Amino acid sequence: MNYILFDDSIVRTNLLPLTFMRPIADIRVGILTIREKWEMHLNTKTSTLTESYLSKKFKIVKEKENILINASVCPTAEIADAVMNLRPNQTIVYQDTIIALHVKAEDLDNLGDASSDGIEEISIANPPVRIGHTWEVFSKNGIAIQDDFELLTKDRKSQKLSSTNTVIGDGKVFVEKGARVECAVLNTTAGPVYIGRDSEIMEGAIIRGPFALCEGAQVKMAAKIYGPTTVGPYSRVGGEINNSVLFGYSNKAHDGFLGHSVIAEWCNLGADTNTSNLKNTYDTVRIWSYGKQTFVSTSQQFCGLIMADHSKCGINTMFNTGTVVGVNANIFGSGFQRNFIPSFTWGGTAGHTNYDLKRAIEVAELVYARRNKSLDEVEKELLTSVYNLTLKNKYL
Repeated sequence: MNYILFDDSIVRTNLLPLTFMRPIADIRVGILTIREKWEMHLNTKTSTLTESYLSKKFKIVKEKENILINASVCPTAEIADAVMNLRPNQTIVYQDTIIALHVKAEDLDNLGDASSDGIEEISIANPPVRIGHTWEVFSKNGIAIQDDFELLTKDRKSQKLSSTNTVIGDGKVFVEKGARVECAVLNTTAGPVYIGRDSEIMEGAIIRGPFALCEGAQVKMAAKIYGPTTVGPYSRVGGEINNSVLFGYSNKAHDGFLGHSVIAEWCNLGADTNTSNLKNTYDTVRIWSYGKQTFVSTSQQFCGLIMADHSKCGINTMFNTGTVVGVNANIFGSGFQRNFIPSFTWGGTAGHTNYDLKRAIEVAELVYARRNKSLDEVEKELLTSVYNLTLKNKYL
């Protein structure tokens, strides 16, 4: 069967700016991205139905028979089993959420016109983990780490952990091949600790689970990390972190505090960057909504920074509670920054200007080169598309 992960347009808008550069399926929550979770459960590759400007990088594969899967839903064994047994004219639902539906190739281009007549609904009994808002990436990260840990480690044996380390709790630590961990304290009382392939935890780091360190990532010396936290592939972290998710290839390598935050790919937080994650009034936090074009309640008492891809901040940057930063912003200057910073913005508390696209791409090329990667034409076109989208309306 051909499986296609589709973007719900309302959810995709709610997840901006994190979905400017990727479909919903490629958001990381837990240890894996949502796509990686589905592909492990289904034991096959998936493709994507998403925005047209993203489709050159994230292509769709159409076959005679297809199963469309809601990309905002994280799979469970129950859901995956129901999806694999889905038949024509059947759809899987949980309450008012469509999880999956069986469609023919000719229906893919006219999904909005499809009739529900004769469609059999199959209900899922247990509520799935669904990522519908930016703050749910960190607020649901704990259960996602637990689920991914079980999925990744089932019937497998961990590499041996060095005797220089101290493990507190039930010892639910899994070390992948090539990982290096010395003189660290790992507390598994509240959840597991996953240490990915070729990653490193340096001396003096203190980590409380649930915690995930993905492939090639690095925890610097004397870091203090509270779960549930995920450090995505090839990211580097140090200082103090609490309940945050770094998608991948991003750095928060120095002292400073990052709490209840989501950092997308290719971001860099300068030394002593600090995020406020709690208001002085202890009220629930409001953040910018791209869909509603205003600030909305997160219903969360703790919410720090939501930062989209390629954005960076200078040393000693201070972010207010519930700050949203768009794609490719360059932020610097003393004092608290605005709590909404649009994409391709250059500046800080003294004022902002537009960040030149040509210069932004040149910097991205240099950043990629530092990780032995090349910024290809598809990535440049993607950045250009986001630039054009946001230039027309800086608040889009």
